[in-house]
This record gives sequence, structure tokens and C-alpha cells, in this order.
Amino acid sequence: MPHRNAPLTETGRLRLARCVVEDGWPLRRAAERFQVSTTTAQRWAGRYRVLGEAGMADLSSRPHHSPRRTPTRTERRIIKVRLLRRWGPARIAHLLGLVPSTVHRVLTRFKLARLTHLDRATGRAVRRYERSTPGELVHVDIKKLGNIPDGGGHKALGRQAGRKTRSGAGYSYIHTAVDDHSRLAYSEIHDDEKKETATAFWTRANAFFTTAGITVERVLTDNGSCYRSRDWHDALAAAGIAHKRTRPYRPQTNGKVERLNRTLLDEWAYARPYRSEQERRDTFPHWLHTYNHHRGHTALAGKPPASRVPNLTGQYT
Repeated sequence: MPHRNAPLTETGRLRLARCVVEDGWPLRRAAERFQVSTTTAQRWAGRYRVLGEAGMADLSSRPHHSPRRTPTRTERRIIKVRLLRRWGPARIAHLLGLVPSTVHRVLTRFKLARLTHLDRATGRAVRRYERSTPGELVHVDIKKLGNIPDGGGHKALGRQAGRKTRSGAGYSYIHTAVDDHSRLAYSEIHDDEKKETATAFWTRANAFFTTAGITVERVLTDNGSCYRSRDWHDALAAAGIAHKRTRPYRPQTNGKVERLNRTLLDEWAYARPYRSEQERRDTFPHWLHTYNHHRGHTALAGKPPASRVPNLTGQYT
């Protein structure tokens, strides 16, 4: 496609060439008629004589030879290091004695995925998916989190003083359910991850999704003992919900809830120094509401999960 300031389109070039070749116009006359130089008129007339109408299309500007291109052997070494070690351009360049921009250009030429798009364990591109409707799949997981002792931990008191208050603080267990399509989340903080606690949590989570107009069809969990219990199985079966489990040692299969776990650590659990565990827990409902209703999600084009659940109560509060 010609650039916006080009004097001739492909149709105009063809008309010019036919005036010269078929109608016998002098080059100067044709150039004046189509308001181009004599050289340009000569070029298109020459292409028409050799290639016909097909010669009126733009040719590639890529050179036939690139004597300064990175040698093939060096390119192979770059690709080998990338695949074996999953390094970025800067580290590969330091190892091979190259310039990072050269390494980046080679990786781009061979369409190697960004490191953020790779599974670090296997080096393969991550397969991303999204269910087409809310409720088709809900991810469930438990995040173990150290409690903050009364008076504050190391973030509030410093490392040395924080160690003295840490012993005996115990742990919290954050039970979370995330809808695959909308990323709508329901979460509770408990003191254990027993089967009774997990089952009771799911009963309330399912009621939350039902209130939002979402009918849960299947649930995906890891292979934790609470999810392999009879209580958990009976609770899902009673609601007509299918249960799927991830492959062992493959947490990325349950990646959407794993990513939410990281988000809540960054934006809630460790976002500021708290003076007690209760103080941190008191802020959790507000954070979760913000996540569902107001916080833009990168996978949803910057919109919150509530934007995909029109029936969600309190969507506009």
C-alpha cells in the first residue's frame, strides 16, 4: 500500500504505464500529465513492459543481502541459552559478549515469547484460556499466611524487634473462590484448613455466586486433603457441581486463584505495616469489595470483575 503522500496509487501507475507503452506517449508528456518526474514515469513504464499489471504493486524494501547481520552460529547460541536457561537479553548478552539490543533483535526475529509468557519450569509458552460464561468454572484455593503479633511485626518494628514478637503468632488460612470468566472473587479468613472449614466456606461461596446470578457448574481445586474428603465431595454433589483437581505439582493449572493470592498479598496483606492481625483482618472486606467492584483488571481490559456480572448486588456502590 503506498504511503499517504504518494502521487500515484497502483491504478494511477497502471494508467501512466499504459499511456507510455500502449498509447506511445513520450515520457515527458506522461510525467507532466500525472504530475511526477520523468524518472518515475520511466520506472513504472519499464515495470509494465516486463511484469505487466502485476508490476504496479510496491516491492519489498528488504535488502537482498545483509552482510552485517548477526552470524547464524551466534544466533543459534543465543537461542540455545534462551531455551535452556530462560534468560533475558541483558544476561544472554553478558554471557556471549554481545550487545543486549542485538540479542533482543534475534529473539524478536525468531518470535520467541517474552519470559513473562513462558512456564519457567518447562520453557514452553503458557496456554491461557478463559471460560465463555460465568459459573462454568470456579477456581478454589487456600493461602497460608503468618499472623501479625499484637504491637506489629517486622514491617512495623523492624527486623530485630519483629523477631521477638513473632513466636506464637500462628497462621491464618485465606479460603478463596474465583470465577474463571468474570474473575469475581469470594474469600474468607479462617484459622485452619480442615475439611469442615473448607466445606462450610464453599457453601457460603456458592450462595454468594448464586446471589450474583451465577450458577456454578464445576469447581477446580488442588489435591489438598480437605478437597479429597467425603464432606467436600458430598457438598458439591448435593448442588450438582462437578469437581476437577489439578495435576500434582502443577499449581499453574489453577492459575487464576493463584494470581489472586499474589495480588492480595501485594495489595492487602503486605500493603502497609499493621499493628495487629485483627487490624489487618478488619481491612480485608473493604479490599475485597474494591477488587470486585472498582479495581481494574488487566485481563478484563481495565474493568473490574463486576462489569462482567450485571446482576451483582451493590455493583455501583
